[in-house]
Amino acid sequence: MTTITENPIAENKANRLTVTKSGGKMVADYWENIFTARERGQQVVWYNGSAVNPIFQAAGLEWAHGEAFSARLAAQHLEVPAQQAGAEYGYIGELCSYARTHLGCAVLTERARQATEAGVAAEGHNGIVGMIDQQELASRLPAPDFFVNAYAGCSTGQQWDEISYRVFGKRVPIFNVSLPFLWGNGKDAGYLTGTEWDDASRYVVEQLRELITFIEGQTGRPFDWDALRQNMTYIKRASELRREAMALCRAAPTPATYWDWIANIAHINFLPAGQELVDYFAAVKDEILWRLDNGVGGIASERYRLYFDGMMNWNKLGWLAKKFAAYDVAVVAGRYTHNAFWQEPHLIDTEDPLLGMAQHYLLCPTNHGVKTLKHLMLRDIDDYGIDGMVFHSSRTCRAFTNPQRLLGNTAQKQRGIPSMFFEGDVADASFYRDEILQSRLEAMLESIDIRRSRAQIA
Repeated sequence: MTTITENPIAENKANRLTVTKSGGKMVADYWENIFTARERGQQVVWYNGSAVNPIFQAAGLEWAHGEAFSARLAAQHLEVPAQQAGAEYGYIGELCSYARTHLGCAVLTERARQATEAGVAAEGHNGIVGMIDQQELASRLPAPDFFVNAYAGCSTGQQWDEISYRVFGKRVPIFNVSLPFLWGNGKDAGYLTGTEWDDASRYVVEQLRELITFIEGQTGRPFDWDALRQNMTYIKRASELRREAMALCRAAPTPATYWDWIANIAHINFLPAGQELVDYFAAVKDEILWRLDNGVGGIASERYRLYFDGMMNWNKLGWLAKKFAAYDVAVVAGRYTHNAFWQEPHLIDTEDPLLGMAQHYLLCPTNHGVKTLKHLMLRDIDDYGIDGMVFHSSRTCRAFTNPQRLLGNTAQKQRGIPSMFFEGDVADASFYRDEILQSRLEAMLESIDIRRSRAQIA
């Protein structure tokens, strides 16, 4: 196993894709556009869960995704004021930190509105947490004209916008899209097949039609179906390029890692559909092809290929990329990146897109029974030549962590692959302990080395 000094990331062995720098500007521009929506007279919808944003875009709205804003604050290490605001409002630390951060944002935004209406200056301190956050944080997020909730596989998600509705004094309309859980236990049930799949797909399509009717009532305009078709044409092509680029990473050494795909989630998940989105993922694929042609890997020296199961620990994205690379570990794929975010583009009929959209909303990686989760994990293990499993047991995301022990046992029994677990969180840095990750990672890599040695002897 690789020998590590007391400071394992003194030398950065991670070789992240350079195209993500331009991708970062796209994300920053998107949020700046949201922050200035009111100045431009735009209606704003807050939403959580599935990527229903192509519908909002076709309706001429600006859209702010709750998890995305919470993740952005955490990635920038700016989440604490919003979380403290949520705590003072009464939201305990065990609540999903995505929700807790975003609800804190709602509190700050509403207090800023109240201060403005009362003629009280809101500069500097917000009066809730006693921290200077007005320019950087939640109060820059414009208050919503209405909410849309489209959460799959997560009970917190369904309640999140309901509580936001209360924070804003029950003045803001709300629409909920109900997404059935895919148990996958029927005799004919399978991934993308069976009666349960067909029935659930049709059920969600009807709700999307109702959502569009609701939006027409909020905007006072007829819905632009041609714009939706165009949006989904762009998204389908961007997704195809993304999946093609991911498939190229089956090569060893891999030209890009899980951390690169994490850095690209925002683009496929909630950025506006358009040619710029397609061009971006074309550039991602081109850089990966160039790396393959020139023998350039995603890390300096690949000795181990691991699979990451769990929501991203956004506070530690750069740190974890460097940490694993220091051990010559390429984290190649993961459930969060590879089994979500328009991952089955062949389902999208660009002329009649609602069915394919509904089906993708059902394919959230927290919305499957264990049978399907095992199938997807074993498929990825085989496709990407995985040596071991890394389970991020996110402290406040129980929907993602609940099946992880079962998945780890399956990987061991059916593929002989060891697992490690470490605790962290999606947006609350206080739950992460680096020494635990390091010791457990070293132990798993040692077990992989032993397995390889025995195989050579045999």
